[in-house]
Amino acid sequence: MFHVAFHQPEIPGNTGSAIRLAACTGTLLHLVRPLGFSLDDAKLRRAGLDYHDLARVRVHDDLPALWAHLRGQAQDDEHRDGALPRVFAFTARATTRYTDVAYRAGDVLLFGPESVGLAEEVLHAGEVTDRLRVPMLAGRRSLNLASSAAIAVHEAWRQHGFAGADG
Repeated sequence: MFHVAFHQPEIPGNTGSAIRLAACTGTLLHLVRPLGFSLDDAKLRRAGLDYHDLARVRVHDDLPALWAHLRGQAQDDEHRDGALPRVFAFTARATTRYTDVAYRAGDVLLFGPESVGLAEEVLHAGEVTDRLRVPMLAGRRSLNLASSAAIAVHEAWRQHGFAGADG
């Protein structure tokens, strides 16, 4: 399926909602440290409800650890050669819309911290395939992190016929 990566998330409720999103869509959620909360945080648990055991979540110490994990996973995948999957970094400053991409299984949807978004060095890292945006009305700073991830995941999943869904 797809990967969602939250780089240095700050708000436990957003990550809890993303855990629920991962459980309901079959997406693998990656959390890249430092986290702005403890994984035992009550707000994280409350937002994820009883979906924590149904979600696949991995925590990485930093972005190089995430890239290494993804390369290793690709090495194990019979359809891949160990190369890093495509990584789409989401930012309100991008010009390409998230709907302009033909998503592939294994693509990574990368999101930054709630307060500042992805840093320029992350947005322009060699591992990043492209930068995407979710359109919104002019003069607005950004959408909620969990909402943006849900919008992007569902577009990628829709393009794949909602594979595995019950309806």
